Amino acid sequence: MTTISLKIPDDLLETSGAIARRLHLSRAEYIRRAVVRMNGDMTAQARARRLRQASNNVRRESMRVNAEFDAVERDVE
Repeated sequence: MTTISLKIPDDLLETSGAIARRLHLSRAEYIRRAVVRMNGDMTAQARARRLRQASNNVRRESMRVNAEFDAVERDVE
C-alpha cells in the first residue's frame, strides 16, 4: 500500500474524524472508503453519459429510418 500526504481544511478533517470514530473506523480507512465511493460514482456517471449519448445516437438514426419508411409508404409509384 502506498502512503500519500494530503492537505484538507481543518473543519473537513475534524468532521471526517468524528464520523470515522462513530463508525469505529480509522480516519485513514474512512478516507479510503470515501475515495472508493467517489471513484465508483465518477465511473457510474461516465457510463451514464456514454449510455445517454449512445441512446441519442440510436434515436436519431431511428428517426431517420422512420422518415425513410414514411417516404416510401407515401410514394404512390
